[in-house]
Amino acid sequence: MRPVDSLVLIADDFRDGRELVVEILVDAGFRTAEASNGEEALEKARTLHPDLILMDLSLPGLDGWEITRRLKADAATSGIRIVALTAHATRAPLDRAREVGCDLVLTKPCSPDLLVEKVKHLLAATPASPRKPTA
Repeated sequence: MRPVDSLVLIADDFRDGRELVVEILVDAGFRTAEASNGEEALEKARTLHPDLILMDLSLPGLDGWEITRRLKADAATSGIRIVALTAHATRAPLDRAREVGCDLVLTKPCSPDLLVEKVKHLLAATPASPRKPTA
């Protein structure tokens, strides 16, 4: 899948962090959407059906672990690739991210080149998630 065809949802409560990731991905040719809390991330994942979600694990409200668990348990959203992009660097939270269904875990700070490389690789290696038509 070419970046221009791919929609990436960035779920992060830190606005500056979201804006930086959006800039990196837009420069690489991706389309982006943003969510600033857990409920918004879950809603946008269900309505937009992005190809990939960059998920902060420490979102307010529903956290990234719970959102990932719910999305992966739902047949309509289970195909969405989820990358935990987190400041958690210890083994337990990273293992938990994998256990709930994250396809990849990247720790912050992450270089822009590595982020784009991993997103492209993950999207190229997997079929696109089914998208519902938009009105």
